[in-house]
Amino acid sequence: MNYNVKLKNIISKNKSNLVIGLDSDLMKLPDLFLKYKNPVAVFNKLIIDNTKDIAAGYKLNVAFYECLLEEGIIAIRHTLNFIPEEMITICDAKRGDIDNSAEMYARTFFDEYNFDSITVSPYMGEDSVAPFLGRKDKFVYILALTSNTGHSDFQKLKTGDRYLYEEVIQKSLEWNKHNNAGFVFGANHTAEIIKFTDKNPGISLLIPGIGAQSNDLKNLMNSLRLCESYVINSGRSIIYSAKKDCSEKEFIDSVRMSTIKLNDEINNLKNACR
Repeated sequence: MNYNVKLKNIISKNKSNLVIGLDSDLMKLPDLFLKYKNPVAVFNKLIIDNTKDIAAGYKLNVAFYECLLEEGIIAIRHTLNFIPEEMITICDAKRGDIDNSAEMYARTFFDEYNFDSITVSPYMGEDSVAPFLGRKDKFVYILALTSNTGHSDFQKLKTGDRYLYEEVIQKSLEWNKHNNAGFVFGANHTAEIIKFTDKNPGISLLIPGIGAQSNDLKNLMNSLRLCESYVINSGRSIIYSAKKDCSEKEFIDSVRMSTIKLNDEINNLKNACR
C-alpha cells in the first residue's frame, strides 16, 4: 500500500498522529526484562501490544539495535513482526552515502526488513537519496531542521538569501517525483514549521522532540495548523515511564497511560487549532 494512504488511514482509525520511538536501550530496560534471551524484543512487544490502538506507528532508531549485533538484528525482525500491518513503521537510520552504497541501504531497510519509511541525510546530494525515493510505495523523511543542539552548525548557515536547510528542502522537493518524500523538523522549530507548511501543506513531516526533550506541545500544534500530514515522535517519556524495578503490570499501565495522555493532549490541541 502507498505510504501516504497508509498514514492517512491509521491516523483516522486510531485518531492519532503519535509515533512511539522504540529507542530501546538495554541498559535502561526495567529489570523484569533481563531474564529473557532477547530482552529488547520482549520489551518492544509489551509496548506494541498495549499501545497499538492508540498510536499511528513506531519508529526504530537502528543504532540501539546494531550495537547489540546478532541479537539486535533478531530484535528488529521480531519487533516489525509484532507491529500490525495497518500501522506505519519508520526506520530511523539517517543514512546518506554514494549511490551504490545507498542502494544497499535501501535494499536492507526497505526490501529485507520491509520498513515503510526511513530517515535519510541528503548531505551527499541527489544520488545518495535516489535509491530510497525509487521505491515508490515507500517513504523517505529527509533531514531538514533537526532538534539537536548542534543543528545550527550547518543547517542554519546562510547561503545567499536562504539558510542551508532551506536549500536542502528546495532541492529535495525537486527530487520528489513520486510524492514519497517528506522532512524531519524538530519540535523546537515552530516558526520554521509554519513557514514551510504555509507553502507545502501536503508534504508529510516527522517531528521529534516532544517528551524527554521538553519542547512545548502547544506551540508545536499551533505551528502545524496548516499541515495535512504529520507524525509526532515520542520515545523515552513513554517507553521508560515505569520504574526500573517495576512489575510487568506496572510497566504496562505506565506505558499505556503515558501514551494515552500524550495522544489526548495532541488531539485536544489539534481540535482547538482547527
